[in-house]
Parts: sequence; structure tokens; C-alpha cells
Amino acid sequence: AIGLTITDVFEALEANNQNTGGAYIEKNHQANFIRGEGLVRSLEDIKKITVKNTNNIPITVGDIATVQFGAAIRYGALTQDGEGEVVGGLVMMLKGANSNDVIENVKVRMAQIEESLPEGVIIEPLLDRSKLIAETTSTVATNLIEGALIVIFVLIFLLGNWRGGLIVASTIPLSLLFAFILMNVFDVWANLMSLGAIDFGIIVDGAVIIVESTVFLIASQVLKKRKLTSKERDGVAADASKKMMNAAFFGQLIILIVFLPILALEGIEGKMFKPMALTFIFAMIGAMVLCLTYVPMMSALILRAPKSDKKSYGDKFVHWVERKYQPLLEKALKKGKLIIGVSVVLFGIAVFMFTRMGGEFIPQLDEGDIAFHAILKPGSSLTETIETTTKIEQIVKAKFPEVEKIVSRIGVAEIPTDPMPMDLADVFVILKPKGEWTTVETKDELIEKMKEAVEIIPGVNYEFTQPIEMRFNELLEGVREDIAIKLYGEDINVLSQKAEEISKIIAGTDGIGDMKAEATTGLPQMTITYNRSKLAQYGLQINTLNQIVQSAFAGGIAGTIFEGEKRFDLVVRLSSHNRKDITDVQNLFINLPSGAQIPLREVADVSYKAGPMQISRDNTNRRTYVGINVRGRDVKSLVGEIKTKLDAQLELPSGYFIRYGGAFENLERASNRLQTVVPIALLLIFILIYFALKSLPQTLMIYIAIPMATIGGVVALWLRDMPFSISAGVGFIVLFGVAVLNGLVMISGLNELKEEGVTNLKDRIIEGTKRRIRPIMLTAFTDVLGFLPMAISASAGAEVQRPLATVVIGGLLTSTLLTLFVLPILYHWVENKSFNFRTDKKVIPVTAMVAFMFLLPITGNAQQIKDSLPFISMQEAVKLAKENYPSLKQRQLEIDKQQQLKGTAFDFGTTQIFTGGEEINNGTGIYTTIGVGQSNIDVFGISPKRKLQEQRIQLAQKAFQLSGLDLELEVKKAWANALQSKRKYNLYKELDSIYANFEKAVALNYEVEAISRLEYSAAKNQALQIQNKFMQSKSEYAIALQQLNLWLVSNEFYTVSDEIDIESEINVESFSLEAHPLYTISQLQVTEAEANYRAAKA
Repeated sequence: AIGLTITDVFEALEANNQNTGGAYIEKNHQANFIRGEGLVRSLEDIKKITVKNTNNIPITVGDIATVQFGAAIRYGALTQDGEGEVVGGLVMMLKGANSNDVIENVKVRMAQIEESLPEGVIIEPLLDRSKLIAETTSTVATNLIEGALIVIFVLIFLLGNWRGGLIVASTIPLSLLFAFILMNVFDVWANLMSLGAIDFGIIVDGAVIIVESTVFLIASQVLKKRKLTSKERDGVAADASKKMMNAAFFGQLIILIVFLPILALEGIEGKMFKPMALTFIFAMIGAMVLCLTYVPMMSALILRAPKSDKKSYGDKFVHWVERKYQPLLEKALKKGKLIIGVSVVLFGIAVFMFTRMGGEFIPQLDEGDIAFHAILKPGSSLTETIETTTKIEQIVKAKFPEVEKIVSRIGVAEIPTDPMPMDLADVFVILKPKGEWTTVETKDELIEKMKEAVEIIPGVNYEFTQPIEMRFNELLEGVREDIAIKLYGEDINVLSQKAEEISKIIAGTDGIGDMKAEATTGLPQMTITYNRSKLAQYGLQINTLNQIVQSAFAGGIAGTIFEGEKRFDLVVRLSSHNRKDITDVQNLFINLPSGAQIPLREVADVSYKAGPMQISRDNTNRRTYVGINVRGRDVKSLVGEIKTKLDAQLELPSGYFIRYGGAFENLERASNRLQTVVPIALLLIFILIYFALKSLPQTLMIYIAIPMATIGGVVALWLRDMPFSISAGVGFIVLFGVAVLNGLVMISGLNELKEEGVTNLKDRIIEGTKRRIRPIMLTAFTDVLGFLPMAISASAGAEVQRPLATVVIGGLLTSTLLTLFVLPILYHWVENKSFNFRTDKKVIPVTAMVAFMFLLPITGNAQQIKDSLPFISMQEAVKLAKENYPSLKQRQLEIDKQQQLKGTAFDFGTTQIFTGGEEINNGTGIYTTIGVGQSNIDVFGISPKRKLQEQRIQLAQKAFQLSGLDLELEVKKAWANALQSKRKYNLYKELDSIYANFEKAVALNYEVEAISRLEYSAAKNQALQIQNKFMQSKSEYAIALQQLNLWLVSNEFYTVSDEIDIESEINVESFSLEAHPLYTISQLQVTEAEANYRAAKA
């Protein structure tokens, strides 16, 4: 009515709230500074500011506006226990800080703040991580203590010598102390993961072997003479330690080495399991040092011969086991083929069971509390959401006495550390201790009943999870659910439509607890669409209009008001009754450059439109997702079923594709990493066993413990209905190292008897197994029982330890059976039949395998790849290998040898020339005789022998041909692998270069604040992933080249050209059965046998 707009008010306030300075004036030898004070001090000052003067009549702010203390527009709220709103705060810990220390310091500071709060205002903690930390730490400590006590009892009982048991038991705290020292040095924290895999039974294995051997030798000496002197005891301890040190040291070294590949894990699984591996390695190093020094010394100092012949309960038990075991072993030796056959069948069954076993990333840790999302319809107001969450809280508090408190966090806080829309609430349900529960017994049952109770509120969907797990999932993958079906494409409307279609297809699938399609559209908006022709007509700019709209409805900051140390924003906006409808936006007046005013509707169309709720991107690709929380099923099998349904029923437009994220993506990445890590661990075990025994057949015998141990591990998981997880995978790695220890002890004992002169094979096996049954029982029982508390524990944190302990216990049981029965059978076969690894049987693969094992350290460091290496084609590589490979030359020499022997078929026997003299009867003189004799003439055998030798020549030629084909196959495989590795290397090399430039560009955008820190971190992380893949492909390429050049046996180092068409290099030949080299050799062997028979008969 008086011709003013909100722009006039804004400009007046901005112009009348300032201080200034006018330098100074010198007066009476002093500098008097000039200062103009125009800052507003009170509400009255604001009211008196003149906006316009008409006919010398001032129009002030107080005349046209209400001036009062107000509040910023709210986008979030916090409610508690159904009693209304409260104020909440979030404590953020610095990276690398100790959470327990931080929480304790926060509690101290909160106590200080409470003293200065007004009456009736209190501070209550909502989520306190120290409770979970204390519970999990208590679980670890309890398991360690119980495991140590069980191990000590078993040691003293089975050793039959309490002094020996105490010596072994004393290594437990000493090894743990050594581990703690190194953990402190290398900054490894003591927590559920770092201490979760320590088994004192495994730690003491080396000490058990040495002490048991010492006790046995002392008892043997006592049978000869009653008492040993101190010097004799020292000698006995030294002899026992020397005899068993090889098995003990290499056994412990194998267990230590298998943990090294775990350090290669990356990502979340690396952060979780690296501390576990480091702690166990530290403890094993301490145990090895003690075995080399402390244990032999203490054995000589403390161990004594028994004072009487009375046997201990442990001795009686061991002797009873020996009596039962010996006849069983004898029967097993007689039925060796049956037992080996059964073992192979069981391994096949275990492999089949493993392929049908489900999978999950890590077992869900029970945090003791519940969190769930309350999801209202898109665009719900803050008031509506507050009313809804209050109803939810009232229902939960009234129906479930297990709930201690319930708090709902809605929308965005003033400091937006975790922004959410106003139609979404995080509801945290803090539960009482389980001992106080009355209506339910399990947490899953409580969730189901709670979900059923709150579903009476219409228009709200729910997703149940846990507080830390929810945040953990969101930080990892940007989604809060266990599984995210990510759909990528360009059109946001198509993405939304297909996401809903996915939800309908998979709805009702067993294992889906909660499901939500990301809301990407449907946000109600009042959209202002400017008419550019009208803007040009009136001379208006869009940025000016946008500022007016923002100030009128959101509030524009026209300055700052100071009140002591407090600062308040001076905000201008329309009154609440002018901000209620779309007409208020349409009728907003705008100043024209001419001084006239027009409503906004004259230059813009203001209407209701549905806008996008949010637009999400992964690696620059636009995406939406369908989130699923898993309940009552493993992640892997559920994703498999979902994939099957979507592949069959979902049709996607061109350019649209699906990826599976969340826990499943973590599982896939970690499983792929384990596929690299596990073979490395197995290779290291093989090499160490070979170094310990220096016998390839015996190494292979012991190595069979690994598949036997796998049987028990898989069956144990199946019996306990546990899916495969990364915890179980680490358990298998640990198991492989532990499983071979008893086999190493057994074979060492049998070799020791062989050196002592026990030639009768059966007697050697019976006596050797009898000697070793006690240390084998000791190591097996202590290892199994040491993990038992972890396997059966039901307290907080035990979920992560349980699969690992289950795998090790089950695997050790079956591997111990191998050591006691299958291993003696294999030893009997090998020793009885004198198996030899002849060069004419698979010489090429064996040679390559051994060469690869010993050249692994070289290839592992072969990261520098020269760009100027000469190229070699597949056919050239085959030709060069055939010219240089030693085994092929050996075959050629065999042909030459047989050709030379062909001439020996002409055997005319032995020629003798003799002379003699004889006196003449009844006369004088001597008869002189000269003669020639021919003996062993084999005229009839010449033809058969010649034919036999011709057959041997043909056989040698065919063997040469077969070796050449084997060599050609291996060279072609190595050449193709090198080509594939090089192409992969070149691809990632180019990608690495692109992403390096991309990272620089992103860093520049971040410096000028063009992008957020989250976008900068995501881009940097993507570049780092590409760089890691480039380094991995570089290593794989170097190894592939090493393998190829091993076959070439050339002084020149070759590579392959990646421009070659591999199909042109491969010449596929068709062979009939009669033309196959193996068939031809078999025929020649038959012919040779027939010729040999005819030659012998002739």
C-alpha cells in the first residue's frame, strides 16, 4: 500500500547497521581516533531504522514489520520416549584416537557442564560405545583365561609330569607378554579382533614337543639307572631338544608363516584381520624364542625322574589309548586302499558341501541395541514426522518393558554431519540387559514383535538394523542396508520405475527382512519458471529475483547484532501468515529499475511440480538402489536367488545395468583376495615342509593333511549351520598351518627310527606311532580345547570368533585322524614300494613347479618391466623351448643311445685263442697245440634282439614326441598367459594415467571449493583403487614373463606383442585315437614286451 518491497527493507537494514573508522586527529600532542558507531544494539534500534521518507514523513521498520527474537527455519528435530522434543549432541572422535579414553574424557567434561546447567536441565548419554567395548573386551579376556586353564590342565594330565606341564604352561604368559610388547611397539591395539584368534594350545605346541621328548628320554634313562646326575640331565635335555627342534621349530615357523598372507588383505577385511594376524605372529615369535632358549634350559633344571614306578592318570590314559590304537592301526595298514578311498570320497563330499554353502562378509556382531529407520511418504513435513515418531516411541515404550529408552533423530541437525530428509527418522532403541527381559527371549524375536507393533501407523515403512552397523554400512557403501541392488542409468524417471519393478519381483523372497527402494522422485515443489522474454522487457536479472525469493521465504541475513559476546544474525523474511500458500509466492512484489513494482507472477510461472528427492552417483554414474536387510539367511545365497529372479524377469533398457553392493560387495572383494592369499599360504607351507624333511614324497604325504583338515572344517560349519565368512576363511588359513604340525612330528619320528637301524617297515611304523601318540594327542587336544571357549561362547563379540574357532576345531579333528591312520598307510606304501619320482613321468610339470617355487621371491620383486624387451611369437617360443629345454635334450640322447645299442644284436659269442704243450708218449719231444674256440654263439637270437632294439628306438622316439607335445602345451599356455597379463597391464597403465590427471583436476576443484570434501575423497579413493589395480597387474605381468622365460631357457629375456591376434597363433589340430601319442606309446610298449619275450625265448 505504501509502495515498499522486502528488498527495500533489506537494503535499509544493511545500510543502517555499521561501524566505521575515520583515522585520527592530533590534538594536544595526542592522537584522537575517530570512530563512527552505527551498529544496532537492541530491538528498538531496529524498529527506528528508516526505510523510506515520503513527504518528509519517515516510514520505519517498526511501522511495516514485526521485530522480534526468532529462530532459523528448522530441518530436523530430536524426540525421546514419546514425551516430545529434546536437544541432542554428537561427539566426533579424531581419527586414530582411543575410543575408550575419549568416552571417559567426555564423561568427565559432561559432569563439569552439568554443574552449571539451569535447574531441571540434565544430560543423559544415548549411545555409549564404552559399554560394547567393555563387553567385547570381557568376552576376549574370559575366552583367553578359560582357554589357558583348559590347556594347562590337559598339559599336566597328558604329560604325566606336573613339572613338565608347568614348564609348558609358563610359556603362555611369557609369549603373551612378548606379544603385548610388540603390539605396543607397532601400535596394535588390544581389542576383539587383535586378541580374538590367540589360541594358547597352538602357542605351546613347540614347547609341548620338546618337553614331551625330554620327559620320554629321562624315563628311558631311569629304566637303565635309577638316578641321573645334573650333568646327565643337561645332556638328556640337550639331546631331546636337538632331536625335536627340527619338528618343533619348522612346525611353529609354518604356523607363523601362514599368517603372513593375511597381512595382504585390503579394505575393511584388512583393517579387521591384520591386527589379528600381527598379534598372533608376535606371540608365535615369542614362543619360538622361548623354545630355542627357555624351554630346554628349564627342562634340564626342573625335570626329574619319577620317584616310583607308579603311573600317573595321564600315563594310564595314554597307555590305554596306545593299546586301543595299535590293533586299529594294524587293521588300517591291511585295508589301506579302502581307507584312502573313503578319505578321498569324504573330501569330495566336503568340496560339494562347500560349493553349496552360503556366505556372508562377517558375522553380525550383537551390539545389544536396536536401530531402525522410520520412512514416511516423500515430502512429509517436519511437524508430521515429529508427530509420527512420537507415536512410535509411545507404542514401543508401552508394549516392550525390555526398552530402556527410545530416541528419534529426524532430518538435518544445525551442523549437518549426517544430512537426511525430513521424511526420514533414525530411531535408536536402547535395551535393558537381557536378564531383565520378560516378553521375549531373543533379539530377533523382539525385532519381529516390535515391527508388528509399529506397523499399525499408516504410511510408514521400517528398516531394522543396529546403531553402529547402520553407520558402518552407510560409510562403506553409501547405503544403510545389508545388501544394495544398485541400478545405474541416465534417466532418473526410468531408474525410479525400474527400482520399483525390482522391489515387486523380489518381494517375498526368503531372507528379506526389510526392503526399501531409494526415493528419487516425488518431492512436492513450488517451482518458479522464469519467462525470459518478460525479464528482458522489464530489465530484470534472474539472480536479483532469486535473492528476493530467498530473502522473503528462507530469510536473508542483512547483518549481525552483538549482545556482549553473543552474535545474532539479523534476518529479514515475510511474516508466517504471508508464507502459507503458493499465492504468497505468486504475489511477491518486485522492484523494477523504473521504480515501479510488479508481482512475481508477471515474469514467472509459479506452480506445483514433483521434483527429484535426491540424485545419487557412483563413480560419476547416476544410480538408484533397492536396499535389503537380511534376516534369517546368509547374504550370498540370498543375492544368488535375487540374481536368478532379476535375470529371468527384469528387462533393462540399453545402457542400464545392475551391481550388488553392501555386505555382498565386501564379501566378493574379500573372497577374491582370499583366492590369491590362500594359494600363497599353501605354497609357503609346502616349501617349509620340504626344507624340514628334504624329501618330496614325505612332503607330499604331510601335505595331504590340508585336504583332510578341510573336511573337518567344512563339516563343522555345516553342523553348526554357519555360512562361510571372512572369519571362517581366516580360520581355514590358520588351520592349514596347524594341521601339518602333527604330520611333521610323526614323519620325523619314523625317520629317526630308520636312522637308528629299524629296518622292518611294520615294526618301524608301530613303534614310531607309539612313540609319537602322546605329543600328537597333546598338540591336538591343546589346540582344540584352546579354541573351545571361543567356539561355544555366546557373549558379546563372540560372533566374530565363533566361525574361526569352529573351522579350526573341526579341521584339527579330521587332520589328527589323518596323522594317526592315513599317514602311516601312505608311509607304508611309499617305503614298501620304493616310490621314485622318475624323470620319465611328468618331468616337465614337476620341473616347472619346483622352478616356480624357488623363483617365486625373484618374480615377486620383478616389478620393473623393461619397455625394450624383444618380442617372441607363440610358434617362435615353442621352437626356442624345444631347442633349449633340458628334458627334451635328454630324450634325444635316449634315442641316440638306443640307436647305438642296435648294433649289439649281432652277438657271435666269445672268441678264445689258446695254446698248449704235451710230452710225446715213449719218446722225447713236446707236442705244441694252438687252437681257436667260439662259445655262447647266439645265431638264432640275432633277429629277435634286433627287432627288440628297433622297438626300443621307436619307443624312445615316441617318448621324445610326447615330451615335445607336453612342452609345446606348457609353452603355449605360458605365452597366452603372458599376452593376457600384458594386455591387462597396458589397460590399467592407461587408466592409471587418466585417473592421475583426473585426481589433479579434482584436487584443483576442491581447492577452489567447487566440490565437497566427500566428492573429493570419493574421487581420490577411485584413483587409488585404479593405482592399486595397476600395480597388481604390473606384478602379474612380471610373473607371467618369468614363467614364460623359464620354459625358453634362453639368455635373452623375451616378451609378447599385444598387437597379435591370438586366434592366428593357435593351430587346432584334430587327432584320431590311433594317432594320439599316448596310444602309440602304449602299443609300442606292448610290441616291445613281445619282442623282449621272443628275444629271451630265442
